[in-house]
Formats: sequence, C-alpha cells, structure tokens
Amino acid sequence: MPAVFCVPGENGLPAKEIVTTKSRNSRGAAASVLSAWLQTGEFPSRLMDGIGEDRAFVMELVYGVIRWHRPLLRIRSKFARRKPAQSLDAFLLVGLYQLLFLDNVQEYAAVNETVEAAKRQLGAGAGKFVNAILRRVQAAGRDEIMKGLVEAPAAIRLSHPDLLFTRWRERWGEEKTVALCEWNNGRPDVVVRVNPAKISLEDCAAAFAKAGLEAAPHAFDPKRFLVLPRGAHVAQVPGFKEGWFYVQDPSTSVAVDLLAPRPGERVLDACAAPGGKMSMMAERMAGEGTMVAMDVADERLAHLRDNLQRLGWSRVHVVQGHAAKPAAVCDTLSRRGTEPCFDAILLDVPCTNTGVLRRRPDARWRFSARRLEKACQMQRAILSGAASLLAPGGRMVYSTCSVEDEENEAQIRAWLSAHAGFECIQTRFLFPPDSGTDGAFAALLQKR
Repeated sequence: MPAVFCVPGENGLPAKEIVTTKSRNSRGAAASVLSAWLQTGEFPSRLMDGIGEDRAFVMELVYGVIRWHRPLLRIRSKFARRKPAQSLDAFLLVGLYQLLFLDNVQEYAAVNETVEAAKRQLGAGAGKFVNAILRRVQAAGRDEIMKGLVEAPAAIRLSHPDLLFTRWRERWGEEKTVALCEWNNGRPDVVVRVNPAKISLEDCAAAFAKAGLEAAPHAFDPKRFLVLPRGAHVAQVPGFKEGWFYVQDPSTSVAVDLLAPRPGERVLDACAAPGGKMSMMAERMAGEGTMVAMDVADERLAHLRDNLQRLGWSRVHVVQGHAAKPAAVCDTLSRRGTEPCFDAILLDVPCTNTGVLRRRPDARWRFSARRLEKACQMQRAILSGAASLLAPGGRMVYSTCSVEDEENEAQIRAWLSAHAGFECIQTRFLFPPDSGTDGAFAALLQKR
C-alpha cells in the first residue's frame, strides 16, 4: 500500500491526505514553481495558479522546501561540488526535501521520480546530476546528515534569516526565540470559527462528528473556534455552503473583542478582505447599524463579497478605498449615501507578517529592514487617515499579524505622541508558542 501523509491547506483551507505514489509530473511542477520563486521572490500561491493535478502534493513540496530552505541549502552545499543553476537547484531541493523531511515518502520514489522529472524538463545531463547528488545523500544516511545540522548556527538549523533571529534574540532571549522558530516550522492547524447566526458550536461539532470529522474546541477560544482533523476538505465539510463556519485563526478575535462594536453603531472595517473580522463584527451588531467593509484591490473585494454573502451578512456595504486617502474615501461613501463618520473603526493594517510565518513560510525570506520601514510608513498613513473618519468619542482598533515592536507598541507610542486628541485604552499581544495561535497585536484607541 502507498504511504499517506497530511499536507497543509492553502489560504486557510484544511490539510489534505496525500498518498506518496505521485507522478514525476508533480515533482516537475513543484520544481518549476520553486525555480520561479528563487528567481523572482513572487508569492508561491500565485505561482501555483493553474496547477490542478496533485495540487496538494505540489504544495507540500513547494512550501516544505521554502520552510526548510536554509538547512536544505547547507546540506546541498556539502554534497554538490558546485552551486547549480536555479532551475536545476529547484529539482535538487525537491529531492532533498523528500529524502530528509518527509517521513512517509519512500526513498526510491523520491529519487527516481525527481530524477525523471529533471530529465524531462532539463535534459539527460540534469537528471544525471540530480541522481548523483541524491544517491550520495542516500548513502550518507538521513540520521547522520540531520545530526550534522546540530552543529550549524541556530538560525540555519531552524531555517530563519539571521536578521529575524538576531532581532528576536535581542528582544526575548535565546530560549523564546528558538521556541518561536520551532513554532513557525510546525504544520498549521486548520481552525474554523462557528457562525452563531447560523448554528451553535455544539450543533456544528455534532454535524461534523456525524460526517466522521471529530473537531475539537481550540484551547485559546473554545466557545467560538473548532480545530478540524487533518485530511478534511473544507468545501466538503457539512455547513460550508450554508455559512455555518469560516476558516479563521483565533488570534483574529482579539481585535474585534477590543473594538466591541454594538448594535446600531456606525462601524468601518478599513482593511476588510477577506472578511473574517467584518463578519465577527456583524455578528456582535446582530446586523443592526451601519456596517462598511472597505479594501483596495478588486480581486480582494470580490472574495470579501463572496465570504460575507455565504455567512449571511449581505447588509454589509462593501466599498473600494484606501484608508490612507480619507478624502477619496469620504467622496466614495457620500456618493453611496453613507455618512463618512464612524463610531468604531477597525484597522487590520498591512504588515511584515512575522506573526504568521507558520502559515506563510515564504514571508520570512522577504523580511528586511527596508520592508519593515515601508510597512511602518504605510501603517502610520492608514492610522492618520482613518482617524479623520472617526466621530468625537469614537474608538479605533489598530491591529497587525506581526511580532515586531516597530509595527506594534512602538508604532502606537509614536503615533499618539503626534496625535494629542487620542489615547490608548488597552493593548494585547499574542506570542504564538504561548497562545497556540498566530502572532497578533491590537491596540484600542479612543478619540477625545
């Protein structure tokens, strides 16, 4: 019988069970995606658009190589006398990942299928090179190779950039930094938030169980979130089409709970796509009041509308706009008959995503001091723009999925020092190894 293993889902979709008897076409597709990623740094999810056959297995190979990129490069450098071209290197990394990090992939399949895929796409010489390196790795033995990694610097062994590892160690110390890196290298759980407007958590869990899915309450927020078993296909889970649940990490609840929107209020979610937080706010408001969900890109707006429709919140007004450009937002809202003045505003701002590296392993390799500064500049602009849309006495929650102080506490302190009309009421920060969730920060600000 072929071995079976679970791979993480994409964009919040559940993990899938994958047999290891996958064709060389899967290895070739993964290598093509990785070659493009190595050359361009593009988002892997975008590079995988159009891949249908064995998509989940391709995702496992792609994200696995990206997650364990540094130790894989170190191992490759020990067994290859020269650094191969990126297109060839991609095949080699795919093979190494299978041999060293996938327990249930049989070695002969990992080697033979990857070699044949390299031959097919790059020629006989490429297949010969990949075969030679992978055979050397086989001969050396997985256990011995992995033992050798113990001698590597922690950032290499734990597959994180030196910059991130050093920053975190200076802030939290070695032990907490290692714990965070280990958390980031784990497989993400698939968590759903039950929609109480449609069904109770108990009834939802019972329906899952009846379908053979034993979902468990999430320890962080057991009254609202369930952890699905690995192997579930979200679109086939009972209640998906009916809007019983939404795939969402419990960390997202913190910002909404701080804002605490009430029925009858005028509420704006200024960076709303894909809609999880907006739907939570609509639940708290019982659908009563003015609810506006705003985002920038057309494709994100389409996804936002679909999610809100499925969850039953068709009364939410979806508009295109950028909170950093309040004049344009006011014009858009006025033309739609909505007063551009809100009692409560949620700002789930763009950030460096260092709190969600478990779900988005590629984000760790994009982190840089320049990207951090650009993110902080955009966050300040959004804060200032949204503040002008807030009614006197209104409240605003600023939130990120970052663990960087510059984007969180330090950002709020700096902004408040330049905006005397606001005060910070409360902040919350989730450190993933402690909370068992994605990393998150939220600050509740009040306008005097």
